[in-house]
Amino acid sequence: MEFNAVILAGGRATRLGGVPKPSLKYDGATLLSHALKAARGASAVVVVGPDASVAGDIGRGGAGRSSETGGQSAKVLRAREEPVFAGPAAAIAAGLAALNENSSSTPWTLVLACDMPHASRGVGLLLAAVASAPRVEGVMAVSPDGRKQPLLGVYRTAALEREVAVASEGSGLTNSSVFRLLARLNVLDVDVPAGSTDDVDTWEDAAALGIDYELEADVKSQEETLEEWCRTLLQAFELEGVEVDINEVLAVAGVAAHSVVRPAAPLTTFIAGYAAGMARGIGQASDDASMNAALELARKVAKEYSESGTDPE
Repeated sequence: MEFNAVILAGGRATRLGGVPKPSLKYDGATLLSHALKAARGASAVVVVGPDASVAGDIGRGGAGRSSETGGQSAKVLRAREEPVFAGPAAAIAAGLAALNENSSSTPWTLVLACDMPHASRGVGLLLAAVASAPRVEGVMAVSPDGRKQPLLGVYRTAALEREVAVASEGSGLTNSSVFRLLARLNVLDVDVPAGSTDDVDTWEDAAALGIDYELEADVKSQEETLEEWCRTLLQAFELEGVEVDINEVLAVAGVAAHSVVRPAAPLTTFIAGYAAGMARGIGQASDDASMNAALELARKVAKEYSESGTDPE
């Protein structure tokens, strides 16, 4: 089956202290290298991200050149979403545009985030699913726990381009959810092996996957800075006795950023914190219980929002 690949290698990596995800190493190779291998068989590959994060991994594969992806020669292009850090939906649009500009259009497009080191386990199943269900407009990976991952999927190129055009004429793609971009497509869910969609959003994720990074001191410094800043804020608001689970707050912010739009992260945590404070103020529950309940509800609503593509009722 003929297909191209759009590899998303941008993003601010805020919860990694700004360390570029493509440069993180797993099993002796960068995450971007693993993504390129997962895209083996593609007629052309476009890496959407800063030039500095992709230059060392695509080797000879500068714009219009070839690179080896899993033993097969493929044209590898570079692109950047506009504006920079506009989110994955905008990055997909930039990737499609780069492929069109280089006359590299194919019937199907593999969309792949570069921060899933085991994505190759699922790519073959997705391609097989497309071949066996030709009437669908796309297939999307679903992990064993039921979580859908739109950034490990194969979509009909014409359908993607159509939705990009519709979104561009409307509210635009900046900070837009990928689920929202794909909402009108006839997409088939495909079960993939455990670990296929495991991604790297935090240093805890990286450690769990066995991903290496040399600047451990910087990571420690970031964690210490967050803890110090948290204490400073609590003192300023005269809340010294309140315990804040920083990792949980950041995790909920990450869910909101991925499921809705990136600016939803601070808004979600602010509203959750306000709700927790209200509950504690009227004596509904203790500080810990109020905060945990508010964060859990925020996480649930964000996931439901992304899956429905509409405001929750």
